[in-house]
Parts: sequence; C-alpha cells; structure tokens
Amino acid sequence: MSRTVMIFLVICAAALVLFVTSRRQATTAVAAAAATAAAIPDAAVDEKLAAKPGQETLVVAGGCFWGVQTVFKHVKGVTRSTAGYSGGTLKNPDYETVSGGSTGHAESVEIVYDPSVITVGQLLKVFFSVVHDPTQLNRQGPDTGTQYRSAIFFNSPEQERIVKAYIEQLTQSKVYSRPIVTQIVALDRFYPAESYHQDYAEHHPENPYIQICDVPKMNNLREQFPNLYVAKP
Repeated sequence: MSRTVMIFLVICAAALVLFVTSRRQATTAVAAAAATAAAIPDAAVDEKLAAKPGQETLVVAGGCFWGVQTVFKHVKGVTRSTAGYSGGTLKNPDYETVSGGSTGHAESVEIVYDPSVITVGQLLKVFFSVVHDPTQLNRQGPDTGTQYRSAIFFNSPEQERIVKAYIEQLTQSKVYSRPIVTQIVALDRFYPAESYHQDYAEHHPENPYIQICDVPKMNNLREQFPNLYVAKP
C-alpha cells in the first residue's frame, strides 16, 4: 500500500470519527433539552398582554441561528424571525468573518412579535427549554466558539427586568444541573445575515445537521407548547 493511499485512509477514518462524535454530542444536547422542557416554569415576572395589536422585538442567541430562527417562526404571535448577528464590534459583519470568532458577534435571531398575542416571558420559556441549552458556555451541541454563545440582547428596561428575573427564577428552581451562562446584554445593533441563511432549515430539511440538531427542536416545540405551536406561519 502506498504512503499516499495510507494517508488518505487515515484522513477518512479521522473524518468518520469526528462525524460520529459530533453526532453523539448533538444528540445528547437535544435529549437534554427535551428532558428539561417540561420542568421549566412559566415566568413569574412578565408583562401583561397588550390591549391592542402591536409590534415588539427581542433578539436572542442560542447556537446556530438556523434552528433558532425556525423554532420561533412557528411560535404563535411571532410575525417574523430573522437570522443575523449581534454583540460584536465590526460593522456590517458577514458569515465568514463572524465564523472566525474574532468580531465578538453571536449568531442571533431577531424576533418580531405581537405583544397582544404573546409575552416576553412566554418567548423566554421557549428559548430556555426547546431552543437551546443555556448551560453550555460558548458552544451549542457540535458548534463551538463565542459566536455560538447563549445571549439575550434586550432593547428596553422592561425586557431587561423580565429576563434577569426569569434567569434568577430558573436558577433558584434548580432546573438545570449546571449554572446558566446566558449573557444579558443591551442591544447595540442587529445585522441580518445573508439571504442564503434565512429560513435555511425549511429550505434544506434533508440536511443531516438540520435532521440531527433542529428537527428535534421543532418536535419538542410542538409537543411541549401545543398552545403556542403554529404549523404554518
């Protein structure tokens, strides 16, 4: 066997091991989310439903924005969810630059919702249960780096108050076996991601990553939040 062939086989074997390991990590993360979803309480501190229809925004980061966007797109009261970038210093960031981990941005999702239909507290419950694992520092499942951190970018003192109170409530309730590491940061600016990232999970349902990491999130949303789940947004 030639040295070239041997090297090629070693590389293939290493790639296979890496794939299997990543798959197991992702599956473990999804299983953990499913196990904790039912145990997460409603927000004790929350806003009241608005008397009239309106439009509010909340920006969150919880790992790869493909799954985060598609989950919130199927939540009742959410009128739009957009994949993008928040929390960094570079103006007009792009995917390749953010993926390098040097800009400080997190893959984020801007949630536009009607406050007469759904509250910040309800959105947070979905976020902390089926969307991601808030105890993973600078990673989410198989994705690692500060761009995959858990964060909430509030845009008003009221949002900040509700977010801080809910995280404290979850901490005191000991919902998770590890500390919550979600950052609470004032929103500076949200930059929409490139068009090919928008609604990626819906456009590429057979992608192995989507099947492993994001389809279970949608299943959990439907099962854990039947009153909030919307099949066709």
